Amino acid sequence: MTTPAPSTPPAAFVAVDLGATSGRVIVGRVGPDTLHLTETHRFPNTPLHLPSGLHWNITALHQNVLDGLREAAREADIVSVGIDTWAVDYGLLDADGALIGIPHHYRDSRTTAIAQQVRDRAGAARLYDITGLQHLPFNTIFQLAAAQEAPQLATARTLLLIPDLLTYWLTGYLGAEATNASTTGLLEARTGTWSKDLTDFIGIDPTLLLPLHEPGTRTGTLLPHITAATGLRPGIPVTAVASHDTASAVAAVPATTADFAYISCGTWSLAGLELDAPVLTEASRTANFTNERGIDGTVRYLRNIMGLWLLSESQRTWSARGQRHQLPELLERAAAARPFAALVNPDAPEFLAPGDMPARLAEYCARTGQHLPDDPGAVVRCILESLALAHRHTLRRAAELTGKPIRTVHLVGGGSRNELLCQFTADATGLPVIAGPTEATAIGNILVQARTHGLVADRRAMRRLVARTQHLKRYEPSGDTHAWDSAAARVGLS
Repeated sequence: MTTPAPSTPPAAFVAVDLGATSGRVIVGRVGPDTLHLTETHRFPNTPLHLPSGLHWNITALHQNVLDGLREAAREADIVSVGIDTWAVDYGLLDADGALIGIPHHYRDSRTTAIAQQVRDRAGAARLYDITGLQHLPFNTIFQLAAAQEAPQLATARTLLLIPDLLTYWLTGYLGAEATNASTTGLLEARTGTWSKDLTDFIGIDPTLLLPLHEPGTRTGTLLPHITAATGLRPGIPVTAVASHDTASAVAAVPATTADFAYISCGTWSLAGLELDAPVLTEASRTANFTNERGIDGTVRYLRNIMGLWLLSESQRTWSARGQRHQLPELLERAAAARPFAALVNPDAPEFLAPGDMPARLAEYCARTGQHLPDDPGAVVRCILESLALAHRHTLRRAAELTGKPIRTVHLVGGGSRNELLCQFTADATGLPVIAGPTEATAIGNILVQARTHGLVADRRAMRRLVARTQHLKRYEPSGDTHAWDSAAARVGLS
């Protein structure tokens, strides 16, 4: 009688996943039929309002990363660490490798005017032909144009996007991960290389931008003082993942067929398709679609939609007034509110900056001949119906512009817990919505590390593992699309 070989225990990886409003450190255990997450640390990501503008509290984020790694070391024997964050923002290093100043927050107003000036001088069509990016006023190219007179840029020798900066502080490695680099407005969409034409155009030294590496690259090992501070074993590598959080989230979409669309829904809703090549047509540009890099050379063809930022800012405003509405209560009241009483375009520029979101929504509605009731339930319903309409509009345009059919929508990220938004999105699109996983970004981060270490074969295997092991919920459309058609026409999202 043969004794079966003992099974190998799952390997443990750490995902450092920093979003625009919160961060988390998660241990992921991966095996042939295992994908188990344990959150070891969660913390707020609170911006700093300083005389110089809106900034990220980058040193506090770094300390929270260390705190999370310390807890991860107590949780499991860690094999590797990966870092993903939001896009476009950066830190500058001097000749000695020291950080110059405090990184600006992309919602800072300094780029508002300069972005259009750059577009006018360079030509919007030319910029799109080179970069393939949706026009967003905070892309790195516009931030650098706004910083031309700042002394920090004059003395800088290196530019690091936020995940690359944190990797540098953990390992001493200097480099630029490709998926995040693709959001800067300085990368050529066709070649995936830095554009010297654009660095020359905005007047920055191209040597500020470091050599690119792909997800799966081993960027270095933890420095001795990091292992001493965290208790992690010496020699643990930091593996480059898809360091743009949306790229990691898309890598974890549990699709089992090719005819899917995705919505990575959190502070932003990133809605689109996974393609093999960029779409750089004039129709794509005027529709304001972006071509950003994903894992394995794929293209994330999508639009940024303002997302649940509208809801979180509304909750923050109500809380500051002493009206502490919990989300389940708000969603219950929204479900009972009158359908389509008032609608907005979530991407209106007045919704970008922090502030009194319910007042801004009411002002938008008044300006467009609508009345938004002064009731939190009505406000939340307005937000969720408007987001569902934006999801519908974006996915339909993506299908038209690419010729790629959509039969299923995968909604991942924190928004997948919002059952009302998921059902509204199914009703608005007329397509089934599969919601989950909630922690898609961390899962994508972990699975790229696991693949690098030989535990997962390829992208399809990664997605099959997510589909087998994670909780997913399916929402079928109601079948009544007439009301959504009428609502879309009202708000210009037909």
